[in-house]
Order: sequence, then structure tokens, then C-alpha cells
Amino acid sequence: MARGRFISFEGIDGAGKSTQHAWLVEHLRQQGRTVVATREPGGTPLGEKLRSLLLAEPMHLETEALLMFAARREHVAQVIEPALDRGDWVVCDRFVDASFAYQGGGRGLDWKKLEALAHWVLGDLQPDLTLIFDAPVAIAQQRLHAATANPDRFEQEQAAFFERVRAAYLRIAADFPNRVRIIDATQTPESINKSLEKIIATI
Repeated sequence: MARGRFISFEGIDGAGKSTQHAWLVEHLRQQGRTVVATREPGGTPLGEKLRSLLLAEPMHLETEALLMFAARREHVAQVIEPALDRGDWVVCDRFVDASFAYQGGGRGLDWKKLEALAHWVLGDLQPDLTLIFDAPVAIAQQRLHAATANPDRFEQEQAAFFERVRAAYLRIAADFPNRVRIIDATQTPESINKSLEKIIATI
């Protein structure tokens, strides 16, 4: 059986990626694909417990990174790899690039430490396609404030934090042009849908 496809969604909070994640999952299912829709941090019972801690509890930045990768290891072993081995498509709302963007770019953690963790936890596993939803921080924050009544500790960060996260995502896109596509998240949802259809047809 052919190995499945792995697509990750990335972007700063408020860019609109989660809405498009849900749309793409439904689009692929309508095409007859078997799709596993998942998210990080989370994706497993243990991962969801770690997610609750990560989004609510203050902690040292290295503790934050280690917990992210602990949740990711469980996620890969229990959900992602088995699904790909079955030939399913995995569509994940955030994956390893988020650690480089948030803990690396936003928090300032040494990227070499993150690279070591990624190599240990993932081996050679990478998404076949990563979609980075990019929007100016001011626009993303307006959307976030309008849609979120009880922001988590990441969503409560200041604009300067998200500027660093956005810059890290753009760095990732430049470093991995064969894997990453940047989506202009200021477009209408309908325009983004059409862009995604075209991109998905190429993988």
C-alpha cells in the first residue's frame, strides 16, 4: 500500500489557518480520501493533557520546548506514523515548524537545541507539504481579539512576540522552498480555498 500524505498548517495566532484546516479536511474527504485531522500540541490523550499545561501554565522556555516535543513524540508514534503507513492523509494544525517559530523565534531558544530535539523525536519524518498562513501581525491580532474571549498564554503575547514568530516562519519558508508554501492570509476565504485546491493537486 502506498504511504499516505502528510500536510501541516502553520502561522501566527489569528492568521486563520484553523478555519482553512477544517475546510481542507472536508475537501479531501469529499474527494474520497481517508483523512486524519489532528493538531499540536495534542492529538493524543496524553498530548491533550500536555496541551492544557502548555497553554495555561507559566514555565521556563526550555521546559516549554521539551513538553512540546514530548507531546509530539507521542503524537508521531500513536497517530501520524500509523496513519501514513495505512495510506491515510494526515492534516495537522501545527507541527515541528511551530516549535522553531514560537520557542525559537518568539522565545529566543537556540535553534540548535530545537534541531537536536527534532532529529531525536522525528528522525527523517517531515510533512510532504507545509502551508504557512501569513498575515501582518496587526491584522492577525484584530482577528484574534474579535474571536477569542479567553485567550491562552500564547494568544496573550504582545505584538513584538508575534513579529518574531512571523519572521521565523518566513525564514523557514526560505530554507525549505520545496516543502513550504506561503498563503496570503489576508485574502478572502474563497480565494484561499481555490489556492489550496491548486496546491493540493500537485502533491
